[in-house]
Amino acid sequence: MDFSFAGKRALVTGAGKGIGRATALALARCGAKVVAVTRTQADLDSLLQECPSITPVCVDLADWAATEAALQDVGAIDLLVNNAAIAKLQPFLEVTADQFDQSFDVNVKAVLHVSQIVARGMKARGSGGAIVNVSSQASQCALRDHAVYCATKGALDMLTKVMALELGPHQIRVNCVNPTVVMTDMGRLGWSDPDKAKTMLSRIPLGRFAEVEDVVDSTLFLLSDRSKMTNGVSLPVDGGFLAH
Repeated sequence: MDFSFAGKRALVTGAGKGIGRATALALARCGAKVVAVTRTQADLDSLLQECPSITPVCVDLADWAATEAALQDVGAIDLLVNNAAIAKLQPFLEVTADQFDQSFDVNVKAVLHVSQIVARGMKARGSGGAIVNVSSQASQCALRDHAVYCATKGALDMLTKVMALELGPHQIRVNCVNPTVVMTDMGRLGWSDPDKAKTMLSRIPLGRFAEVEDVVDSTLFLLSDRSKMTNGVSLPVDGGFLAH
């Protein structure tokens, strides 16, 4: 299925690496004018070398005031992908207040904030739009050492539903994708141990982890008019992990 986003402007957070970077590049290839947001300038520099048409924004989304300032003049946005997230894994009994706050600041509060900024513009223009939040299978299945991460993604799923409910009347659709382990550079590093990988793979009926393109393709579908009646869903991209 070919997607065209010609004439659309898209904003992607966490666009420096992994899924976010691949999503930004895919949207640009499909004709969108892309605003790429990340906190690491070096990642933006390399992204611009790969795709000079992208507009870079360097900001730490955990900083509410800095985000407000960085995005206030970003202009009209039709498509938003909230991909930025952090994963700090600790046993439940060792979770600290700082680790909890950092995770919720980026994984939940920043999504709410960026979406508010973008959706206010969508509402004011009356042109509608589409938002995709990148969640995880961890929103729906407990994983050892993932107490805070699971909690943030569970919160993100419910935030997505409320956004869909309140923004739908303005023709703004909001959905999320919920991948299993994804073979980004970080994913390969974290799951290269065959014994560790075997435990997770044994629960995936398709018998493999997701590739970045699997998540990108699902995201493009949810952003596109091909899914114009899809609103408020959590779409597993997990090979069937959540089926049992």
